[in-house]
Order: sequence, then structure tokens, then C-alpha cells
Amino acid sequence: MRLFLAEDDTILADALCTGLGKHGFTVEWETDGAVAERRLLNGEFDLAILDIGLPSLDGLTLLRRVRMLKPSLPILLLTALDGLDNRVAGLDAGADDYLAKPFEFPELEARLRALMRRSHILPPSAQQFGELMLDRAAQRAWYAGTPLDLSARELAVLDILISRRDRVVTKEQIAEGLTEEPSEVGLNAIEVYIHRLRKKLEPCHVGIRTIRGLGYLLEQQGSEA
Repeated sequence: MRLFLAEDDTILADALCTGLGKHGFTVEWETDGAVAERRLLNGEFDLAILDIGLPSLDGLTLLRRVRMLKPSLPILLLTALDGLDNRVAGLDAGADDYLAKPFEFPELEARLRALMRRSHILPPSAQQFGELMLDRAAQRAWYAGTPLDLSARELAVLDILISRRDRVVTKEQIAEGLTEEPSEVGLNAIEVYIHRLRKKLEPCHVGIRTIRGLGYLLEQQGSEA
């Protein structure tokens, strides 16, 4: 997942590069607006984050120029100006979303996930089942953009079930996926992992159906109106 960051605040940009890198993004960073324009237009990126207050070429002008040639690129605009007129100007210039400084990293991460969902973009290490998304590299799972509190083993079991969606998964297959030595994971332990995971997935309208004598099947469940 390649992300371009145009931000002249080096402390903030360095923190964003580090944080985004931990969540599976490959980040290219530029501090100058004019240079950012050349790199954005000549490169291939999945997402872009642009600060309004860039030197040489301001973020709004950069946004308009990039939007003309790359209309489908998801772009999030950063600014220290949070007035209504500034938000409207940013969105009218072509931003897909707008985030005012200062902000917390989890909010930025959630907004980027929303942009990816709307643009049907998933990182290479991610899998999706309805609104349930799991990223193996980041070792995290979300439902409708909300993080799920899953243990490492629960994440691994969920990964196996999503990988074999629409198929019944046996306990032996789950054990094989959890370790190179399936005998190290008892079948009773698999039942415990499934039970815990099933309870945590209930609010997500995702069920794990037990197929007696065969195994487990991940399935969508109806949500209440």
C-alpha cells in the first residue's frame, strides 16, 4: 500500500511515517509543494495525505492540479485551519476527507481505512469479509472501521476462516494453520478459540457455524434494522 505524504512539519511527518509504516503502508514523504506535485503526478500511489500549508506550492493548489490528472486517487487534506470555510474550500478543491491539526493518530488511521473502503482498496496483507477486515501484517482486525480486541490466536483463527470462506474448515486445518506442528495444538483448544472468537464477532453480525462432524463455517448474519 503506497502512500504519499506532503507535509513540511518534519516532526509530525516523521511520526506519521513511522506510525503508518507500522500499519502496512510504504510512505514517500516530501516537504515542498512543487516537488510533491512532480512526484505525485509521476508516481503510482494508492493514497495521498496533503498539508495545506506547503512552501512553493500550497496544498489546495496542489490538490486541484493532482485531482485534474488523477481523479480517482483518494486524498486526505491536513490543515491547522478548522473553520467551516476552510473545510468547504478543501472539499471543493477535490479532497476526499479533511482532518484538522492537532489530531490523534487513531483518527487518521480510521479515516484512511474509510477512504480505502470507499475506494475498494485493501493492503496486500489484508482480507475482508463484508465489513470485517483483518490485516495479517499489522495483526489487527476491524469491523466497520472499529478495531476489534482479539488475541493473537483469535486473529490467527479468524485469518484461517476468512481465507477459506464459503468452505467448511476442520479443526485439523485450523491446527495446521496455527503452528508448523499441528499436534502441538489440541483439538479441545481449537474449540475454546472458536468459542471466544464467536462471542467477539457477534456484534459484527458475523457468525461461526458449527457443522457437526465436519468443522466450522464463517458466515454473514442479518443485522437489526
